[in-house]
This record gives sequence, structure tokens and C-alpha cells, in this order.
Amino acid sequence: MELLKIHGVGDVRLDSYQRPAAGPKDVVVKMKSVGICGSDLSYIKMGGIPPGAETALGHEGAGEVMEVGAEVEGISVGSPVIVNPMMTPSNIGSGGPEGAFTQELLVREARLGDSILPIPEGISYDVAAMCEPLAVAMHGVNRAEVKPGDKVVVFGCGPIGLGMLLWLIDRGITDVVALDLSEERLERARALGVQAALDPTKVDLRAELAKLHGEVPSYGRVGVGTDAYIDAAGAPNILTDVIMMAKFHARMVITAAYMKPLEFPVGRMLTSEMTITTAVGYPTEMPEVIAAMPRLKDKIAAMISHKLPFKDVMKGLEIAATPSSAKVMIEMED
Repeated sequence: MELLKIHGVGDVRLDSYQRPAAGPKDVVVKMKSVGICGSDLSYIKMGGIPPGAETALGHEGAGEVMEVGAEVEGISVGSPVIVNPMMTPSNIGSGGPEGAFTQELLVREARLGDSILPIPEGISYDVAAMCEPLAVAMHGVNRAEVKPGDKVVVFGCGPIGLGMLLWLIDRGITDVVALDLSEERLERARALGVQAALDPTKVDLRAELAKLHGEVPSYGRVGVGTDAYIDAAGAPNILTDVIMMAKFHARMVITAAYMKPLEFPVGRMLTSEMTITTAVGYPTEMPEVIAAMPRLKDKIAAMISHKLPFKDVMKGLEIAATPSSAKVMIEMED
């Protein structure tokens, strides 16, 4: 077998691999589809987790159970499943010894409904493997505490940003503006039914949002009428730009990973009393995402821009780093 691993800054290799034997509390999943995540690319730039440590990659995976430990309850050989890496003791693909970019994945201390989740009937492995990024996106939307009638802006239309747009529109929030520098990604946002999809470098963003969401007086100044902003892009200017145009009690959720500290105009926030918070992972969202898959499977499948065999995973990493890609899915060979 093989396993995709980081060996240093910018050094990622497909290594020969011998899977450890499964214990009585473990299961082994024959991987079918694994998505490339933006965090995988970040880990490669960092040189591992922690930096300098060899790191197995892959945490967006779905497959078929091929081995079940004697003490594991409710999980059967042959069952199609999604792996929830956040609920695994080794934090699969994010610093532990296991990563999902391999033919056979050892899931330690497996628990049905926790680290191992059944795939609904009629859902392909590619769509099932989208569960992890869609759960990240849902958690970001949940943290924004938005409801129908709210006006929302999403910065970034990569896989996480597109997932956020999907959930916002699915929840009946119609005044959603998507922002990205890539026209291909903006087209994907438009296909989901957003109010507008804009390149913020080509328009006066404040003026456009004032047209779309109106304006609201706030302590002697005027803010745009946007209720919530979600940052899934990570550009260093976003936080300041939002603060300068935010209305009274606007909300902002940061889901992008910032590697360096930011300066921002705290004084300006005094006149808006806006809230800034963050969102990471998906502490409770995966089951809700899975429940929604049967009715949203076509929209989810449309978010996959590229499919490559495991032998071409290195090429997949290159594609995932380009702005023209959405989700790059690696399909494991039988």
C-alpha cells in the first residue's frame, strides 16, 4: 500500500506503507474517495504538524468497512461509511499517524455514530466524502447565527465558501453575496442561486453592498445593511474592510486560517458594536450534513471540479492550489 506524507516544507511524497494491524476496538476502511482540503496544502507549506514532523495527509474520506474489531459494536464488514476525523483519537490526517490518502485506513477506537457514520442509500462515495468540508461550512454558518431575512456576505468561493453558500440558500436566506477573485468560482456561486457574485478587486465593494443590502445609520455614520459576514478567504484586508463598513450590531465569522497577526481598527468598532468570532471544525454538524445529502446530492456533486485516481494525487495537489478548482476528489483504485 501507499500513504501520502509530508516530509518537510513543500516536500510531500507518496510513500510505501504497511498498515498497522487492527485491534479489538478498531475498524479498517477500504478507502473509495478522499477530498483534497485547503488545510492539506497549508500543512505542506508549514512542513507538517507540528512543522518539521512527518505528517500523514487526508481527512475527507469515505469508503467500505473491510475489517471490524471484536469489541466494536454496530459496524459491519461491507458497510459504506464516512470517517469523522475529529472524533478519532489520532486526529486522522491532521497530525496523527494515520491519513486517509491510503488504500486501507485504520480507524482506532471506532464508534458508530461518532467516528464512523453510515452513508445513506443512493449516495456515491464522492458525494459522501464531501461531508467533512460541508460540515466545516455548516459550522461557520451556524456560528453566524443567521436566519431567513438576514443579509449575508461570504468572502471566498473555494470548497468551504461554496458549502456555506449552499447551506445559506438551503435555509431560505436569499440576500447572499459571494465574493472571490476567480470567475470560475463565482460562476459556481451563481449556479447555487446567490443574490450576487462579485470580484471585490473589480468593484467598489461598499457601494455594491449598499445597493444590494441598503444602508443603516449608526452613531453618526452610515453602515451597509449586511447582517453577517463570513470570511472563508483569508485575505489580510478583509477584517478592516468589514469593520469600516459594518452597521450597528453586524456579525463577522472568521473561518479562514491566518498564519500571521492582523492589525485592525478597533476604535471604529466602538460605533458599530459589531461582533467578531471564529469557527473551526464541526463539533456537531456531520450527522445533519449526512441527513441532507439525499435531497442535495446533485448540488453537492456539482461542487466537485476534478476527479483523479490515487496514482495522480500529486497532480491533484497542484490542481487544488489553483483558483480555477473547486473540490478536487481523489478516487481510490480497486
